[in-house]
Amino acid sequence: MKVADTDGVFKALADRSRRLLLDRLNANDGQTLTELAAHLDMSRQAVTQHLNVLEAAHLVVTTWRGREKLHFLNPVPLQEIYDRWIRRFERSRLRALRDLKQRLEGPKSCRARRGSTGALMVGGRSWFSERSLKRHRLTDS
Repeated sequence: MKVADTDGVFKALADRSRRLLLDRLNANDGQTLTELAAHLDMSRQAVTQHLNVLEAAHLVVTTWRGREKLHFLNPVPLQEIYDRWIRRFERSRLRALRDLKQRLEGPKSCRARRGSTGALMVGGRSWFSERSLKRHRLTDS
């Protein structure tokens, strides 16, 4: 996706009314202008202008069925933005969760255990004493 294309997608998504139109198409794809305008508090002309911006950003594609113009959600530009901007940040979080899970469920040396003071130890670090666990009713005793 080119920078100009990305700019158009972000511009289209910046407006609340256009996001509502995308939500309506996501819920029920292939709607006419009349069907889309019926659920919004704006004129048909305003809906048409918003749909034109969404079409220019390739977020909406249209097809004709007789005299009716049907509007469909095109998720490809959204997926491209996700791939470029979101996925790489998500990867590090998932890796951190995987590493934490492995440390907590890993060999006995890394598992949670009680220290000499009765404190809960995870990876050599003290978390809660037996007394504070009882006070917060986190143990059976």
